[in-house]
This record gives sequence, structure tokens and C-alpha cells, in this order.
Amino acid sequence: MIDFLSQHLWQMWAVIAVLCLILELTAGDFFILCFSIGAAVTVLAALLGLGFYWQLAVFALFTMLSLFFIRPFALRYLHRNDDPRVSNADALIGRRGRVVEEIEAGGFGRVAIDGDVWKALSTGAEAIPVGAYVTVVSRESIVITVEPAMSIHP
Repeated sequence: MIDFLSQHLWQMWAVIAVLCLILELTAGDFFILCFSIGAAVTVLAALLGLGFYWQLAVFALFTMLSLFFIRPFALRYLHRNDDPRVSNADALIGRRGRVVEEIEAGGFGRVAIDGDVWKALSTGAEAIPVGAYVTVVSRESIVITVEPAMSIHP
């Protein structure tokens, strides 16, 4: 049995490589991927007939090399830390709309943005008439805060 295992260690390393790839799918930080790369290179070392201790050394060496060289590259180009895309009502901030119900001074009105009508509050002290264009500056629950837009067109 031991002879069989020692002659087929490459299969163990292949299983480790595949398991590490599967685990990487759950983590997504390219850390476990480095162990998979080390195990994949060790499969080649086992097929070349290197002993078990040499295989461990190859595994450790290529895992460390992957951690220092491949992981930073992967993080930089594949896992960018861009701002997450805003969705739902948060995407309204900065958008322009048209007043469909006058926004009273110190009170509320209604603004249409892409076919949706939102309850709106003005940042200024004066009323905003129907038909005027406004820009959304913030949102609190279902009420948006707007200010008069600089130009006439949306």
C-alpha cells in the first residue's frame, strides 16, 4: 500500500490543487490560489520522480513564489478596489429631474426623474416652480433633497 501511494503521489497533489481551486471560489482573495499553483507544480515534480521531501520543498517554494509575485499581480488587475456601483435610490444623487408639483419654501413638492415621481425638499429658502429643472443632492428614505439646476435643459 505504501509503495502504491509513494508511486502515485502526483494524484494526491492533483487533488490538493483542485480542492484549493474550489476553495478559492468561495474566498476570492487569491490567497488559496497560491497553494493550488504550488500543488500543480508539485504534480510535475512527482511525475519526474522526485522524493516526497523534495516534493514538499517544491510545494513550499512555488507556493511562496506565488504569494509574493502572482497574488499581488492578480489583486492589482483582477480585484480592483473600485467604488461599488450605486443602485436603487442612491443612484439618484447627482441626477436631474423636473418639478411636477411646486416645491414650497420650507416645504415639500414632487420631482419627476426618469418617469418616477419623488417627494422632494429644496435646499434653498425660495419656492421652485413647476417645470423647473433640479439636481438631486441627497436622499433621506423616500424624500430627495434638490437644488435648482444650473441650466434649463436636463
